[in-house]
This record gives sequence, structure tokens and C-alpha cells, in this order.
Amino acid sequence: MIINERENRSERLLQVANEMMTAARTAPKGKGVDIIEVALVVGDDILELSKAMMEQGKIPGFKSMLRDGENILHSEAIVLIGTRPQPLMTDCGYCGFESCAKKNEHPSIPCAINTVDVGIAIGSACAVAADHRVDSRVMISVGRMAEKMGMLPNAYSIYGIPISSTSKSPFFDRTMH
Repeated sequence: MIINERENRSERLLQVANEMMTAARTAPKGKGVDIIEVALVVGDDILELSKAMMEQGKIPGFKSMLRDGENILHSEAIVLIGTRPQPLMTDCGYCGFESCAKKNEHPSIPCAINTVDVGIAIGSACAVAADHRVDSRVMISVGRMAEKMGMLPNAYSIYGIPISSTSKSPFFDRTMH
């Protein structure tokens, strides 16, 4: 039997995406508290996300949404990584407040440790993509729109990582419109 690489590319990319989600889940977390949320966007949901981003890109100041909305159409899957808002009560002060109790008086300001946990999870997921030689790019624009669309309920600081496996990365040479 001969299997052409193009025939099972999508299947292989979904395997990598699943491994990326596992890496994000198992990445180290502040105080060992798992408040990371991870999801996978595929198929028609990528089209819906792209459409919403391109619509947002028509608004002055949001040109990158237009560019990135077009860009994700070249991906087979998008891994979303965000965090639930939950101060870890360390009184570390990295959020700018002297204590978590003071920070909790301002719920719209994220806990710095939550945000760092997202970054570590993103790094772990991207390492998996790199290990498999899969093209990827971390996009805050994708995460922001996914958040607005409720794709990762109860999460904030969401980032999207589209992945692709083509002869040239669609995420490398990008131009602003």
C-alpha cells in the first residue's frame, strides 16, 4: 500500500493538535493549581472565527484582525489556550496591588500568575508543534476574537495557535493590508 502524504495530512495535524493540548494541560502551573482552559477549533468553526475577525478588521485600528482572519484560513486547526480568573492568594504583588485581597477589589485586572501560566502553556504547546515540524504562530488576535465569540467559556487571556503543514509556512511572510 502507498499512502500519499497529502491524503492523511489533516489526520496527522489533528494528532499534533491533540498533543499540543496535552502539553498545555501538563505544563507547570503556579502553586500547582490548574486553571488553564484549552480547546481545539477545526472545520467550519475556523471559518466562523475568520469571518468575525475580518469583520472586526474593517474597524479603524484593527487591521491586524483582517490580516490574521485571512491567515487562519490556511490552518487545519487552531489550539486555544486561556485561563480562568482565579487569584492564587500569594500576595506576590505582580499585579500591582499589595495583596490579593486588594486585587480582588478590581476583578477586571488579571492575576499575574494566571497570565504567566497561560504563557507557559503556550510555550509547551508550541514546543510540541516545533518537535513535529508543524508550522504555527501564536496570535493574540485569534484569542481575543475567540473570547468575544465565547469559544472558551469563562476564560480570559486567550491566545490562538493556528497550525499548518504545507511546503511553506502561511504564518511567516505576512503583510498588513
